[in-house]
Amino acid sequence: MEKEKTLTLDKVQISKKTAIFSILVGIAIVLPALIHRQEITGPIINATLFLAAYFLSPDVAIFVGLLPSIVALSSGLLPAVLAPMVPFIMISNGILILCFYYFKKVNYWLGVIVASLLKFLFLFGTSFLVMNLLLKEELAPKVAQMMGPIQLATALAGGIIAFLVLKALRKKG
Repeated sequence: MEKEKTLTLDKVQISKKTAIFSILVGIAIVLPALIHRQEITGPIINATLFLAAYFLSPDVAIFVGLLPSIVALSSGLLPAVLAPMVPFIMISNGILILCFYYFKKVNYWLGVIVASLLKFLFLFGTSFLVMNLLLKEELAPKVAQMMGPIQLATALAGGIIAFLVLKALRKKG
């Protein structure tokens, strides 16, 4: 005898997830177009990635994580010299999301720290590869600076912002 599974969809839960997804996608798309400063957009985009990993499934969160790079590249907001780094930036966002998604179950801050470190190490390491293979020597220091320790700082700051948002949401609800 075949077993049948019944899927029950909770309309309220679907509405909440859709609203969260829409807000995070809106931030990921609009913010890079409005603000062109890495020290401002970086922490906010990383906060959206942490919040996406907190509230959404990993695959949906990764989709949110792809959008900032796609928008920045396609709209000309990203310096052309960084175009070869875009796939690596996207992968690093996926690393951050997946690491946080799994480690947050153990401890929120452990998830933030591990995810931020792995994102930074991946980007920093791949930036050297890309710089040596694809970029002119005079451009390499600019890329190294943008893919260096500031990536760790903006990821950690994003984890703090996400924590504050979660704390505010808990108080409200």
